[in-house]
Amino acid sequence: MLGVDGKVPLTLNLPANKSLIPGIVHSDEFTRKKKDAALPLVWQWNHNPENSLWSLNERKGFLRLKTGRLDTSFYFARNTLTQRTVGPVCTGITSLDVANMKDGDFAGLCLLQKNYGLVGVQMKGNNKSIVMINASGGNAVEAATVPMFQNTIYFKAQCDFTNKKDVADFFYSLDGNNWITVGTQLKMTYTLPHFMGYRFGLFNYATKETGGYADFDYFHITDTIDK
Repeated sequence: MLGVDGKVPLTLNLPANKSLIPGIVHSDEFTRKKKDAALPLVWQWNHNPENSLWSLNERKGFLRLKTGRLDTSFYFARNTLTQRTVGPVCTGITSLDVANMKDGDFAGLCLLQKNYGLVGVQMKGNNKSIVMINASGGNAVEAATVPMFQNTIYFKAQCDFTNKKDVADFFYSLDGNNWITVGTQLKMTYTLPHFMGYRFGLFNYATKETGGYADFDYFHITDTIDK
């Protein structure tokens, strides 16, 4: 659109968008009607998916991510389901049932980029731990480990892009209401290997044996952060 002087105007007289960027990001309860798409377009996989290893039908109202191969780290894992982050601030929250994970499995919520950050549940034998990993500096650093003694856990990631802060904080909750900061702050750096920028992601991968699975109850995204 050109102005009367033949130049592009600096501002446009358009009504403000009052929704959370419809069609680009959206919360998901993982419930589907018969004619609904299995995954709306707001979701993208980090790799070409192995379709036999994810399901929205095996447990109604849950996204099930199953393991079918061994991976050495999160960075190489397939079937991580992602959505965009949005600015200037945003929050992603999920609830996870880990009752059927196996020794060596790791599942949770991430911010996917080359210099990624994540919080999840890691299985070692029959013992569960909440683990936060921070790869701000290019190498994955285990920044926190907390013993866990229940099967349902809640994770949250908050992103702040205001004035080029580009930082994110991770949290866990045992009841979905009271949140505890975990690990260290992620400094989000744009890199070309993942040129699309940082994305929220739900992941589950195996390091020792296959056949386990993690059930995600929902993913909620908002354009706010808790102060």
